[in-house]
Amino acid sequence: MAAISPDGSPSQTPVLSRLPRTRRTFRSQRERWLAKYARNVWISDLVVVCGAVCLAQLSRFDEIGKTPGRAWDPHLSLYYTSVSAVLAVLWLVALGLVNSRSHQVLGRGMEEYRRVVFATFLLFGATAIVAVLLGLNLFARGYLAVACPLGLVGLLATRYMWHTIDRRLRANGTLKTRVLVAGTRRSAADIAATFAGQREHGYEIVGLCTPEGPGKVDDSIEVMGRNVPVVGVDTDIVEAVKAVGADMVALSATDHLGPVETRRLVWDLESLGVEMIVTAGLFDAVDSRLTKQTLGGMAVVHVGKPQYHRANSWGKRAFDIVFSLLFLIAASPMLLAAAIAVKLSSRGPVFYLAERIGMDGKTFKMIKFRSMYDGADAKVHEMMDAKGGELLYFKVKDDPRVTPVGKWLRKFSIDEMPQFINVLKGEMSVVGPRPQVRREVEAYDDLIGTRLFVRPGVTGLWQVSGRNDLSIEDSKRLDMSYVENWSMGLDLAICLRTAQVVLTGRGAY
Repeated sequence: MAAISPDGSPSQTPVLSRLPRTRRTFRSQRERWLAKYARNVWISDLVVVCGAVCLAQLSRFDEIGKTPGRAWDPHLSLYYTSVSAVLAVLWLVALGLVNSRSHQVLGRGMEEYRRVVFATFLLFGATAIVAVLLGLNLFARGYLAVACPLGLVGLLATRYMWHTIDRRLRANGTLKTRVLVAGTRRSAADIAATFAGQREHGYEIVGLCTPEGPGKVDDSIEVMGRNVPVVGVDTDIVEAVKAVGADMVALSATDHLGPVETRRLVWDLESLGVEMIVTAGLFDAVDSRLTKQTLGGMAVVHVGKPQYHRANSWGKRAFDIVFSLLFLIAASPMLLAAAIAVKLSSRGPVFYLAERIGMDGKTFKMIKFRSMYDGADAKVHEMMDAKGGELLYFKVKDDPRVTPVGKWLRKFSIDEMPQFINVLKGEMSVVGPRPQVRREVEAYDDLIGTRLFVRPGVTGLWQVSGRNDLSIEDSKRLDMSYVENWSMGLDLAICLRTAQVVLTGRGAY
């Protein structure tokens, strides 16, 4: 029905124009970059897919031409060309259907790669089945056997290339995402610290909104050594976004925003081209433990139970035994050289047997190459008192008790290598929380005490995340994260990252 003007005549103005909201017609800087990223990925997907099917076609025709009685046939060439074109289109469509090029997936690493692999195997599996059913055995066995691996490797390589470029641009500040965090003062500070710690993602915390707002002029909250200003209350987020020029709002639990207010906020931010994410305050819960569903129109996230039982499985134990045996055999010349260096450099035994607390609180003797002067461990309490008496993760830079050879052994973690003997004995694992001494275990609270639910490791999550340069809180959080989120893939990733960290010697002392 047409709108009626005040004089009674039909109005030419559409009814929709009277609505308080209008559709946004511009893109924010962040949206323009994401669109460019997706376009680059689409182009590289196109090049890889077309290249893979072309190489597969050329390979098959070359084989046909060399087979007696099966010379090259122009009709067969047209047939394969048509099939290649259809396959390439279906491949690109499959990558799109699994949302492998969506903004929420691009740059997320394993999730993006998983979707690429899933789309490829789904397409080629279905194609092979259809080919067999139609009697196209030559096509199924030869053509697909070339196109599938070539294309998959190419897709994963180009995705990794774009992912690396994106991370470098974000890390060096070329691509920044200005984040405004809204929530209670404590939750806002915790969430802001998490974002600020992800430097490779390019997040910059520009302000906080809390229920009570700034309590004084220049009110701020310290986040990782930097004072972040409190710029408003949680009911004026839109105005705060405009004031600080935020690209994203991270919303946690607040006192004043219910479902209706949150929905209105989403639309208000959309009109500005600003993205909003809702954080549940769940730290270190990996995707495999999270299940999303809708309950009565409300988004619900189900958090799975901690995975420490799986960390004690027979599969992990088998991996520990095989890995340790292979390592000890391969590294035996280096271990022999280290033993000789320790013996000749200072008086005392080659090995140091340190009492440590293992799984379920059981004690064992951890084997290390001696890196300190003989009897130096008796001075540890004196040094702890001088450093403030902190019990957990006690380490000292330029420790005077360490021998010159010991410093070199510690820098490249060679002193820890005999612990693979502890792994073979079942006292330790290749990967796990580092074993600690009795005084540290006695200082555990109920949460950090969960690290005793699994075997201690030769290497662990915090060893590849900064080693001794990490704060005590970060070290505790990473240990608990490993216990809660264990997977075989995580162990393998830590092993690979350990090699890189050991070669650089970063954070070791």
